[in-house]
Amino acid sequence: MLRWILSCFLAMSVLLTSCTNAGGVSASASPTASESQSATASPTANSKPTAIATIPTSPKPSANPENSLEAALARFVQLKGSATVELKLKSGTVKIELDGVNAPVTAGNFADLVKRGLYNGLTFHRVVKDPTPFVAQGGDPLGDGTGNFTDPVTSQPRYIPLEILPDGAKQPIYGEILPPTQKPKLRHNKGAIAMARSQSPNSASSQFYLALDDIYFLDGSYAVFGYVTEGMELVEKIQVGDRIESITITKGEENLKQPA
Repeated sequence: MLRWILSCFLAMSVLLTSCTNAGGVSASASPTASESQSATASPTANSKPTAIATIPTSPKPSANPENSLEAALARFVQLKGSATVELKLKSGTVKIELDGVNAPVTAGNFADLVKRGLYNGLTFHRVVKDPTPFVAQGGDPLGDGTGNFTDPVTSQPRYIPLEILPDGAKQPIYGEILPPTQKPKLRHNKGAIAMARSQSPNSASSQFYLALDDIYFLDGSYAVFGYVTEGMELVEKIQVGDRIESITITKGEENLKQPA
């Protein structure tokens, strides 16, 4: 137990250092129960994820509130089903299964960026293994933990809402961190892939992280959208500065749906 507490404390210390140096939003030094320790990517100080402000986190009563949410989500790329991607490292190939059934917006955003070739050639800028395995984080176009994906059509950063499906629920909750009493359907098991973000729930863009161990204290605060199915031993060897040679969709690309 003492080792686990120390691990969480040191992980948070790394977060505060990296975010402060980047000039971005940092995690709280004294997180509450709903603001658990985090693997965050810090957008630049002037990054304002206003694009997702219209997502109804708690829709007002209407004749069909599900249609209201569906219409809001239609503005985002979605993965309507599963997809397999291959992450090629210098040490070999890692296969990852994306779960668009339980995280359609989050998985869709990642798959779309993969299809665009955004991740090819980028590095893992943050890897935490001591005192216990934590995360390997990459996907930053700037390579320093402050970058996001800029949509070439709008010339603006593209952000997605926090998307978490509570265990037993029929549809995800958007823009809200789950209370400690609720567990997500997709948990931070070893090998999970999830989106990094700043302190704002709706600030995920392109940065992602791979869980190097079971890190359940992040459950409900960060959006898991898939799992490593082959090559976890390669993920465990990732070091800071290691390059993503390529990420490609090898199965399920037909399930990727562009905004209406």
